[in-house]
Amino acid sequence: MSQLRAAAGRGLRRSGGRAAPPAGQSRKSASSRRGAPAPAPAPPPAQHLFSDPAEIEALRGNLLAWYDKCKRDLPWRTVAAAEPDADRRAYAVWVSEIMLQQTQVATVIDYYNRWMQKWPTLQALAQASLEVSITGTGCSPCPCGSSSNTAPCLLEQEVNELWAGLGYYSRGKRLQEAARKVVSELAGRMPRTAEDLQKLLPGVGRYTAGAIASISYGQATGVVDGNVIRVLCRLRCIGADSSSPAIIDRLWDMANALVDRSRPGDFNQALMELGATVCVPKAPLCRECPVKQHCRARSRVEKELAFASRKLFGKPAPVPDVEDCGVGGCPLCPPATEPWDSSLGVTNFPRKAAKKQPRAVRTATCVLERRGCHGAPEYLIVQRPSSGLLAGLWEFPSLTLAQDLQEEKQREALADHLQAWTGQPVAARSLRLIGEVIHIFSHIHQTYVVYSLPLDGDVTLDPALSPSRWVTEEEFHASAVSTAMKKVLKAHEKQRGKESSPGKGSKRKRGAKMQGAGSTCPGTQLSLRAFLQAPTAP
Repeated sequence: MSQLRAAAGRGLRRSGGRAAPPAGQSRKSASSRRGAPAPAPAPPPAQHLFSDPAEIEALRGNLLAWYDKCKRDLPWRTVAAAEPDADRRAYAVWVSEIMLQQTQVATVIDYYNRWMQKWPTLQALAQASLEVSITGTGCSPCPCGSSSNTAPCLLEQEVNELWAGLGYYSRGKRLQEAARKVVSELAGRMPRTAEDLQKLLPGVGRYTAGAIASISYGQATGVVDGNVIRVLCRLRCIGADSSSPAIIDRLWDMANALVDRSRPGDFNQALMELGATVCVPKAPLCRECPVKQHCRARSRVEKELAFASRKLFGKPAPVPDVEDCGVGGCPLCPPATEPWDSSLGVTNFPRKAAKKQPRAVRTATCVLERRGCHGAPEYLIVQRPSSGLLAGLWEFPSLTLAQDLQEEKQREALADHLQAWTGQPVAARSLRLIGEVIHIFSHIHQTYVVYSLPLDGDVTLDPALSPSRWVTEEEFHASAVSTAMKKVLKAHEKQRGKESSPGKGSKRKRGAKMQGAGSTCPGTQLSLRAFLQAPTAP
């Protein structure tokens, strides 16, 4: 290794810091070709590669044996293993992979089961359209004269409704669009290769295409997701920024080289399962890892521990060679500014660029409430635009606020905004402040300043505005509303509960009033005087 470093140093010194020109080529001829394409980058050192065929075979065997024994029982795996029809099998895998993007397995399972129950095939999903899924506008006129049933029928997308709460709502929309394309343009037949899946289906990227093709069709192609990135970076001590395109390409090459040719789908799932259950981001279970003997990060930790142990007992030992690969400027090693941290062990890998801080957004939102046909409260919800954050979902009337806006000013701005929905002026002082609800999106720190406004009279909704409707609490929760809006309604109901419950000490006062002489209310605790008092004749 020291010879490699010396050789690299001699090459740099000869060229004044640049690589020397090839033998037989003058410096002049080299400079005259500056306009020519740059040569392909040299392959990374063996430290970062799987170059031994015997090691690759051993890793495959160890990983698959562990997967067969320890894999989790998940509904999409059951379908993939048992479904004989290739298109239905691919569809089931496709749905699961889209849902699992940026979402934990435990959260996805219920959504997946409900989705497959409602739309078990591509054809069923393609036929799902904008349909009325909640009793609401467009029905027969309400016997109580509710104006919400006199407006034209408002259509709601079933897909958004079922997806509500899963996050990243554009995923469901793109999944439906792709299903329609398969049915209408591809005769209902799913593309059979990763390349065609990625090329022909909207919303299907390189990872999803690889997962579908390997699991459903047995194509020997690798996959790279967050779990795979973590496993590969630790197996081969890859410390460069794992989110950079160049490193991602290297990891794809590695995944394609490793994938088992006879069981590609199981191998890819095993690699992801390993990252999800054993080789986790923090506190990995290295002792339980089926491929620990192939892990260069673990080997490095053990080498440092052995050196520290010998040093502790005063035994002479060579200084451990903890350089990553011995080649200066290696594109896969950690940058010099981020040296190996012995306290982190294998969790030194992978390394990512520092995340950008989410931008702070403040939004005023108002729970407009009225009494419905049967006396139950109803709430006005409006539909968001068809593109952008939370596209097509329903929410309480809301208004984005300027930063550092005083409460009086934000109340006035919201009152002006609400006038369009109520059809009449709204006094700012009539808005009741409920409090703040915080919801964290991946890139936004959202604060909702929640107000409420009870309405006494009837309100005619303007059809020229965004789609809107009145809903009961049950209908609200069945609608395509975000988790954030559910938090807002919960805050409103909590505040209403506080206002309707008796104040502190009022319970004792009521009890004292009921305990007067002659009181025989069952379940009432008598005062001492009433207890000792002689009973009165009936």
